[in-house]
Amino acid sequence: MLAKRIIPCLDVRSGKVVKGVNFEGIRDVGDPVECAEEYNRQGADEIVFYDITASFEGRGVFLDVVRETAKKVFVPLTVGGGIKSVDDIRETLRAGADKVSVNSQAVQNPQLIRDGAEIFGNQCICVGIDAKKVADHKWTVYINGGRVDMHLDLIDWVKQIEQLGAGEICLNSIDADGTKNGFDIEMLKAVCDSCSIPVIASGGAGKIDDFSEVFEKTGATAALAASLFHFRELTVQEVKANCRSKGIIVR
Repeated sequence: MLAKRIIPCLDVRSGKVVKGVNFEGIRDVGDPVECAEEYNRQGADEIVFYDITASFEGRGVFLDVVRETAKKVFVPLTVGGGIKSVDDIRETLRAGADKVSVNSQAVQNPQLIRDGAEIFGNQCICVGIDAKKVADHKWTVYINGGRVDMHLDLIDWVKQIEQLGAGEICLNSIDADGTKNGFDIEMLKAVCDSCSIPVIASGGAGKIDDFSEVFEKTGATAALAASLFHFRELTVQEVKANCRSKGIIVR
């Protein structure tokens, strides 16, 4: 069995790490490079940077922050937000990212997934999904930071993403995001059961046992969190130790 990964996520706006609840009530957390260095020290398996307003504001990714972080952090770095083209992917990888995460643009231009995977390798292409429940066992996909409902069935989109050649999915539950009530187990299980590529669980982590629960109850290969780590409620080491104590193999 693949070792599970623990991934801190840094949502960046105007050069600062921020955090909100259900995409609202945004608070400043700190400097992105300093935060990334701290998670590197804690033993994070990867670090994810999202420029959370890039797509909404129609601008490109924040490459200066990526370059500075890549000089100081020695775990894989995934960068998302504002990536609209193959050239954007190339520039982001050149700046020091190991992977890019495409979300809004992937929905609007699915060919970007195929082109990115063919040119750079599927291991470089993670597709981020923001989804919200609309009925029993049914979810819809949103773009632009959870602002726009695309009326696109989540499971249909997941299957298409895999066919297009993406190497990974990062699945964020808008319903759970920032609430600290636990990961959206029902949605994650449905997605993991419908595809064979790795799925990162995102949205809702609130206590240490939420991480072991998502690994025990779903096929998620990694768990991502922001608030818990940013506000020093938990460290990466504590989460990994707790998972190990329950027989879960972590890196």
